[in-house]
Amino acid sequence: MISNLLLQAAAGGSSMSTLLMLSGMFAIMYLFMIRPQMKRQKEAQKYREAVKKGDHVVTIGGLHGKVVSVSEKTVVVDMESGKARLDKSSLSPNGAADTQELEAKTK
Repeated sequence: MISNLLLQAAAGGSSMSTLLMLSGMFAIMYLFMIRPQMKRQKEAQKYREAVKKGDHVVTIGGLHGKVVSVSEKTVVVDMESGKARLDKSSLSPNGAADTQELEAKTK
């Protein structure tokens, strides 16, 4: 059936088959590209909202640290070289801080 639709579209088939092909391509693009990206964004937002004092975090730039305080849009992170105030959007939901290594260096 799909080969028939492709042949009709190539040979100047009806506008209904062309519309069907375009809607099918959009549906596939939505399912494989747009929807997973929206899901990742929601998960990242939930992670950033759930950050609390004492959590070990990793920034998008790769800096590791421990959260000292949290406000609405920023967090203060204690790192080896000192403290830094970071925007919550700079926290990486994918990066898992190595808590044993951090605790050994801060002691």
